[in-house]
Amino acid sequence: MKYFILSLSIMMMVGLIFCICLYQNQDHITFPQLNHPNKMQEHTKSANERKEPQPEPLQPVNNNKMSYTLQNNELNMTYNKGNDWVKVPIEKDLLFEGEYRGNKHELIEGSYILTENRAAFLYSEGANRESKRIVLKYSLDQGKTWKDGVVTESFPSMRFRKVDFLNDQFGYVIISGDRTMSQEYSRVFLTHDGGESWEATTDSGVTRLISDGGFIDETTGFLSFGTINPQKPDFYVTQDGGNTWSEAVMSIPEKYDRIFVQAELPVKEGDHLSVLVNQGPNGDYEGGEVKGKLISKDNGKTWDFSKEVQPNEAE
Repeated sequence: MKYFILSLSIMMMVGLIFCICLYQNQDHITFPQLNHPNKMQEHTKSANERKEPQPEPLQPVNNNKMSYTLQNNELNMTYNKGNDWVKVPIEKDLLFEGEYRGNKHELIEGSYILTENRAAFLYSEGANRESKRIVLKYSLDQGKTWKDGVVTESFPSMRFRKVDFLNDQFGYVIISGDRTMSQEYSRVFLTHDGGESWEATTDSGVTRLISDGGFIDETTGFLSFGTINPQKPDFYVTQDGGNTWSEAVMSIPEKYDRIFVQAELPVKEGDHLSVLVNQGPNGDYEGGEVKGKLISKDNGKTWDFSKEVQPNEAE
């Protein structure tokens, strides 16, 4: 019996030594501990992070020193060709509210100002499509601070929109809306305090679709109507800051009848004003790009034809 127990003990010791040797020759399996990720978990996490989409690098819409981009569904502006960017605190979709059929990759022409001294963006907001609040968001310090100037508390859904400033204090906004076929409502608003407050001018009474307009000084302004198959210029002038509007008389030779049909915004030339009249959307005279130039010596009331202007001269 004694020998049996001794033999059993020796066999157990030999088995134990064998198991220890076998264990030491195998790779250890390390189980992950809570809150302590192992290398495999870290590798998986890093791979997942790499798969997440990164924001698209911002690129200006043009090569101008001062420009903007609408990438990543927001408006950013730059003053040094894209080296640095400033986010404009406006929802991108508000910039295109109303009747607009562009691609939304660029801002609507005329709806913004971007200069060294002023950045301004015209937009509308409000849940009621028939009555929108029209606002000009602007900055005078290249985006460090922003202000909102309420142009009007209630206006139909916008179609045409244009904003500009002639100096630090005086600016204008021209907007139209509530279009039905070839008719719409349009209005001009003026500011004399840099954009903080706005007042409407007298209604011109014209319901044709507006094509252009603006002021050349604080009292003299113009509105040009007709965008769908215009037959002749439909041009209105104010010489009292928008208190009254009257139709300007434009004398165009008969040979240009139904050719030069859409007046642009006049400019000052020495002791008179000049205006270019284009061929409208369907013009085909001399390729459709030639314009007529007219001169006014009574500050815009009457206009006399001067000459044809080639495309390179009009620029």
